[in-house]
Amino acid sequence: MLADSASLLLAILAIRIGRRPASVRRTYGHRRYQPLAAFVNGQLLLALTAWVVYEAVLRLLERPAVNGRLMLAIALIGGVANIAAFMALSGARSLNERGARAHVLSDLLGSVAASLAALVILVGGWTVADPLLSLAVSALIFRSAWALTRESAHVLLEGAPAGCDVEDVESALLGQVPGLIGVHHVHVWSITGEHPTVTLHANLATGSRPGEVIAAIHARLQERLRVEHTTVQIEDEGACDTPDCRPPAQRTGG
Repeated sequence: MLADSASLLLAILAIRIGRRPASVRRTYGHRRYQPLAAFVNGQLLLALTAWVVYEAVLRLLERPAVNGRLMLAIALIGGVANIAAFMALSGARSLNERGARAHVLSDLLGSVAASLAALVILVGGWTVADPLLSLAVSALIFRSAWALTRESAHVLLEGAPAGCDVEDVESALLGQVPGLIGVHHVHVWSITGEHPTVTLHANLATGSRPGEVIAAIHARLQERLRVEHTTVQIEDEGACDTPDCRPPAQRTGG
């Protein structure tokens, strides 16, 4: 519960800091604190999983006495608190909020496992149920913690978000925007992991109006790929000979 409280506090701080306006030093604002908090929460979950596994192995080796009634009472109290917290975070979408929810879910699973283990101990006196269930829950927690850590690291490293990479941008624009004959130097990333951000260079046909084409590019990417922000640089007319202008399948051929 203490770890959950720290996780929720970190998530709340990241949200509050993320609302600060952009400045001359942080031109995109402070929203990157949210995936950073999610990454930290993922690391904490991995550390907690390792600690639970260590304690479970010790209990398998030493077989200490367990007060089943006290264990069941504490597990049920913790379970009620975690159910309330999990329901409050049920609509979480951002990486940061999902990180806090993963912490709560891990503790909820721990409460369920502890309750089952306590019942087994009370009914059959089989104290080994406690560490065995702890190991099973640890495997589930590790999976969600690793996924959260990997996804938040991908955002922090400015990787392309799922469902919106360079090829998706090119297919959404080429042949669909009047006056646009080519795009290159396309970069796709996400500030918080929720909506993509795109920068690209565009080649226009003769007689095209740059302002109208840029507006059409913005509208198309927002409609098709939910792009949050697009920066477009207009290039002179004509084919581009640099490697970045070739079709994706030809870029690795040299």
